[in-house]
Amino acid sequence: MKNKPMPMEQHTDLGEAVLFYLDYGGNGPPVVLLHATGFNPWLWHPIASALALDCRVIVPSFCDHRESDPDSGGLGWTVLGDDLAAFCKQSKLPPPLLVGHSMGGAIAALAQGRSYLNARGIILIEPIFLPQEIYARNVTLQDHPLARRALKRRNHWKSRNEAREYFIERKLFRLWDSEVLDLYLTRGMKESADGTLSLACSPRQEASLFMGGCLYNPWPLLSTIRCPILLVEGEHSEYRKLIDFDRISSLLSNSKRTVIAGAGHLIPMEQPATVTTLIRSFQSIV
Repeated sequence: MKNKPMPMEQHTDLGEAVLFYLDYGGNGPPVVLLHATGFNPWLWHPIASALALDCRVIVPSFCDHRESDPDSGGLGWTVLGDDLAAFCKQSKLPPPLLVGHSMGGAIAALAQGRSYLNARGIILIEPIFLPQEIYARNVTLQDHPLARRALKRRNHWKSRNEAREYFIERKLFRLWDSEVLDLYLTRGMKESADGTLSLACSPRQEASLFMGGCLYNPWPLLSTIRCPILLVEGEHSEYRKLIDFDRISSLLSNSKRTVIAGAGHLIPMEQPATVTTLIRSFQSIV
């Protein structure tokens, strides 16, 4: 992280909740980066710090700014979308470029479609729009495979070295950029007084976010979004069987698609330089 712009850690009061965010400053056009379920804004740092040389970059945290319970339906993504829109309006941002990954992509679309955020463009990286029939069901915690799996996630390590060894052996982290993995180990974990570590976004909170993604059907909104959109897929993403990219593209009237070679679902963590170049290219035409 040497020689890269470092952000200010800020909080803003939205009335019902206090939102934490990273503010990289700058006087250029605003870019808002939105993280995936269970992760945190610091994982955007390699991308954010590069963009901050000529943009105003802001990275909100949507992990634990509101209390929620996965057994009671979780934290609805419409709430997160409304919070994003309220934050941008309260901050008096000019129309931003929204870049959302996974859950963050869904939040960006919801903020634009429901709350009239007036983004100048949106990049949707592997956005989580579930099959439409799921939204018609009353999904329980036991029904949701991702939420159920999140609850079983390991959440205790004796040291960062132990945590590092654990993560690098997991398939989820196998393709991660080394700087992003370091950020996850330092910024994505909490240290207790005895030196042990736990996840900054707890398994229960992650499960609550997964559950919240089932509470509102976003599909009818997609055809109402008129700003330019870039839809980004990972060539080897395990989510390509879940996410109907063809249908998303057909509903977004002003959209283009691109596939990132060699990438899985976690494209910003795996190929931050590629994502930075992609954002810069898209920004030049919106």
